[in-house]
Amino acid sequence: MRALQLLSIADWLALSVFLACWTGYTWFSEHSRWACKGLIGSAHGYRIEWAYRMLERDIRVTDSTLIGNLVTSVSFYANTTIYIIAGLVAALGAADRLLNLTADLALGGASSRELLEIKLLLVLGSFVYGYFKFTWGLRQFNLLSILVGAAPIGQRGEPEIDGYARRIGGVNNLAGDDFNRGIRAYYFGLAASGWLLNSTVLGLLSVIILVVLYRRDYRSAALGILRRES
Repeated sequence: MRALQLLSIADWLALSVFLACWTGYTWFSEHSRWACKGLIGSAHGYRIEWAYRMLERDIRVTDSTLIGNLVTSVSFYANTTIYIIAGLVAALGAADRLLNLTADLALGGASSRELLEIKLLLVLGSFVYGYFKFTWGLRQFNLLSILVGAAPIGQRGEPEIDGYARRIGGVNNLAGDDFNRGIRAYYFGLAASGWLLNSTVLGLLSVIILVVLYRRDYRSAALGILRRES
């Protein structure tokens, strides 16, 4: 608590901008009425369609390969995040040397060890959050592979097939959403690292990350192709 008193008004304002950008965009892209119009929402429909196509096939080698590729991608990020977390924990142990480094940059990074540790903890917390999302997404993709292995064969319109397709698509969507949340944590983790230099850098990077995420999810060429094809 004493260390929190070291934060200036500019630090609190920048931290508020950071949290508002992260939580605000999460709500906007997942729970607002515009969520279904973005890249994440558009992918949900394709996952349901994939489930129907898979249930019509007798041989599902292609589906197993695709799920394996998804699991590999999530595993890569989960493993990478562990190394990042380990590096940040090591940085906390070398806070004195980092304090001298930020002082040499002359950007007003941190005036004390306690303040520097608070800023490092923000970066660490961002990547820890991402790690939990990646690992939970990985478990859900494993559940998806089990559902695919136990899937029946049938056509769209049959009650059992419709229900199973929604089940497979739902688990796939949940896993994909957690993977997206982990990626988002990476983006805002980079913004949090700007606080080591200056509170203004933290606020500015948070806004830049917000704009980048919005453009990729709602104004990208990939979204245009998905919505045009649908």
